[in-house]
Amino acid sequence: MKVRIATAPVSWGVLMKDTPNVPPYGQVLDEIRKAGYVGTELGPYGYLPFDIPKLRDELEERGLTLISAFTIFNFLSGKGDETVYREALETAQVLSAMGCTHIVLSDVLFVEESRARRAGRIRREDSLSAAEWDQAAANVDAFAKIVLNEFGMKCAAHPHIGGYLETDFEIDALLERTDPELVGLCFDMAHIAYGGGDPVAVLDKWRDRAWYLHIKECDGRRREEVVGREGDYYDGVSSGVFPELGQGTVDWQGINRILHEMDFDGWGTVEQDILPGLGIDALESAKRNRAFLKDELGW
Repeated sequence: MKVRIATAPVSWGVLMKDTPNVPPYGQVLDEIRKAGYVGTELGPYGYLPFDIPKLRDELEERGLTLISAFTIFNFLSGKGDETVYREALETAQVLSAMGCTHIVLSDVLFVEESRARRAGRIRREDSLSAAEWDQAAANVDAFAKIVLNEFGMKCAAHPHIGGYLETDFEIDALLERTDPELVGLCFDMAHIAYGGGDPVAVLDKWRDRAWYLHIKECDGRRREEVVGREGDYYDGVSSGVFPELGQGTVDWQGINRILHEMDFDGWGTVEQDILPGLGIDALESAKRNRAFLKDELGW
């Protein structure tokens, strides 16, 4: 087994493309390198430059490899959401030009009010109908086919609270309907836990589709507090639901065992969702997160 370790601008508070008061990308890239990482994701659309020579220079001078991007794609609307679809295609073009092998796809987040409000409390009746899942899967398959045929990459679907792909049964609904040659899973253990699932069970069930990792901690005790007061994703972030690795309740040894059984060989991106202004020293957290993976898991 070999897990290549990267991180991403989200660990410096760059959550979405409209998140205010984020640090400049030069500072983030400098600190990614200082923290001991050799790879990074692109960050939200428009954060790192899409000018390929400039992007290549920025990364090469720091000895960093671009590995993927957390990319928003409207599962249910597909091409019908023109702006989101165009941005996803542009992101795929940049990743391909930089030699990436995977693009991470997340459903649009927080646009459906009841879903956004019920983060971590999604019931089956809150989910899409069977016909809607058929449509969502067809849209994801169609985009994944373009990504493979035109850009030579594969898509890894990312469960994330606040979108339609959040719970374990929603992961099942999408992966059961999509082409296993085109669409895999970005295994984000923290979002699976926040969504009420068991990350070890999900990884075990979908080990053949787990092509890419988002390595993130979830504190189940904080999660219960936030869910109990019906807080949303941002309440969860502010309340420390996503602490440093090893400071929560994720079963890291269980995950490590299954990855060894899979003989996993690929990239894992360390993420610690924070918001600017919380007083968290992102660089020091990134260093401790990297040390945890090396010392506790041998990654």
